Amino acid sequence: MTTPEAWLRGPIEGVPDPLQPVAHALIQAREEARDVLRDFPVALLWTRPAGLASVGFHLQHITGVVDRLFTYARGESLSADQRAALAREGAPLEALNSVDDLLGAFDAQVDRALDQLRATPPNSLIETRRVGRQQLPATMLGLLFHAAEHAQRHVGQMLVTARVQL
Repeated sequence: MTTPEAWLRGPIEGVPDPLQPVAHALIQAREEARDVLRDFPVALLWTRPAGLASVGFHLQHITGVVDRLFTYARGESLSADQRAALAREGAPLEALNSVDDLLGAFDAQVDRALDQLRATPPNSLIETRRVGRQQLPATMLGLLFHAAEHAQRHVGQMLVTARVQL
């Protein structure tokens, strides 16, 4: 018997009801990434079959985008470290150059995101937030939702890339 998807397992403890879909999507993305990359060869981590983005890029990007969008949702600007990490996405990093290292970084980011969701007052979800250097308008809810759906999208792309390579 397989485990039901995250959204079918009930509410995530402490997460406000309106943010349950965000939490479920992030948990599902984490689980699917781990499942897809079980025993994935490190030698293929940074290869780009048919010019597609590498599995390593997707893992870096998913982690980074959740970090950046949740930062904006808090009403903060990106730090110098976050901007530097964005500029490095897609390149192997000495400190995070194995599948387990990259999955561990994503796991930790999902845990931080869940903590932030638990601390988010539902009455703040429609507050305006500014995104990027151009300070484009968004809402806290829009940013949190986009982080979850963007993570899901990249996990799907990563799944295809990984399967093509194996």
